[in-house]
Amino acid sequence: MKDDRLLEMRVFKAVCEAGGFTAAAHLLGVSQPFVSQTITGLERRLGVQLLHRSTRTQRQTSEGVQFLASCRRILEELEEAEGQVRSDEPTGELRATAPLAFGMDQVVPLLPAFLQAYPKITMHLALSDTLANLLEDNFDVAVRMGRLHDSTLMSRTLCKLQRIVVASPAYIASHGSPVTPQGLARHNCLMWQSSMERLNRWPFQIGRQREEIAVRGNFRSSDGSTLFQMCVGGVGIMRLAEHLALPAIADGRLVALLSDYQAEDDTAIHAVFLPERKLVPRVRAFVDHFAEAFRSPPWQR
Repeated sequence: MKDDRLLEMRVFKAVCEAGGFTAAAHLLGVSQPFVSQTITGLERRLGVQLLHRSTRTQRQTSEGVQFLASCRRILEELEEAEGQVRSDEPTGELRATAPLAFGMDQVVPLLPAFLQAYPKITMHLALSDTLANLLEDNFDVAVRMGRLHDSTLMSRTLCKLQRIVVASPAYIASHGSPVTPQGLARHNCLMWQSSMERLNRWPFQIGRQREEIAVRGNFRSSDGSTLFQMCVGGVGIMRLAEHLALPAIADGRLVALLSDYQAEDDTAIHAVFLPERKLVPRVRAFVDHFAEAFRSPPWQR
């Protein structure tokens, strides 16, 4: 039976200490509706009002003051109890998430060695280009690509992330190659959808200036693997992450374009996790395993 009482206590404590639902959501790295729904459900379950709500602030009722004190005591005792019995040996269920293309190409091949090294860990891996919320979606750790948004999540950089403009030999034979970044306006470019829209502005080093070119094309997807396959299939030009681009260039499936204008990315591949997960042995083992594996990225060897 699922028991969310500790989660409710943590959310209620955050609302009281942060001074509001929005501030608590930012503190916890969750959505404001999640905080609001959690507090409403808690009050409904207890049958009392814990907070007086106004348009700007929330303050505790007398029952809320009493409940907050209990929450603090219980959460502190929980941390103390776990600390007293916690083993340094990684054990238990590890829930992780990673982007689809990078996950299939780089994360999954490293998991057999990880699970062999830590036989007492059971693994749940979800691959998706949709950004998971670690608290709401109940993940211990996430592998993320690009820039990290401000949040209370902790992170460790695994390696740098570089993207390369590429096209297939078939596309080049039919449409030619752009000579300058501005020439992309006359070409079909493969586009990211929805929340990844920012990746449709491609940075280039033009002289001493770093400039972004907004590209256009007849195909969009929120799935990096799909865009990669469409690029290999000759549909259009793509700005592709190195882990897929370099092997495909090496075996002739893709050709690098505009190399003289390539801008160095200021982004990276990260492992992110909730602050309280930092010292959990199975999370630490997962992060250490991938940090070591990507110290010298396989796709650059």
